[in-house]
Amino acid sequence: MNREPNRIVQEKGNRTMLIGLILTSVILAGFAQITLKTGVNHVVGTSGGELHLSTSSLRSLLSSPIVWGGLVLFGLSAVVWLFALSRASLSFAYPFAALSYVLILVFSVLVLHETVQPLRWLGVALIVTGIVLVAQTPHT
Repeated sequence: MNREPNRIVQEKGNRTMLIGLILTSVILAGFAQITLKTGVNHVVGTSGGELHLSTSSLRSLLSSPIVWGGLVLFGLSAVVWLFALSRASLSFAYPFAALSYVLILVFSVLVLHETVQPLRWLGVALIVTGIVLVAQTPHT
């Protein structure tokens, strides 16, 4: 009996799960960044400016539930990332982290209503092209 088809199906399933873990970590990190930016904007909005390296700024940040939410999302992202790293080489997994550039750009436009220059979009398109090439390689 030929076990080759079963091995191929299992490897494909493992690869899909691995990429799913990596993407989940990246998406959580992207949400964390947007949450942190929103939290900082909220904190500086109440103080009328920008953060300074001071006790009062630190106190304001640490008392912000939005900032804490962003930190929790980063923690979850890190835990998922550890599971991904246990299944893949770092040289395979880490380039996927660059997808956070894509997410941050999109979230910045949609959520924060920032303007993104065309050259920045081109740069992110090149990053995505690189990630697609990396995804075609073995993960071990």
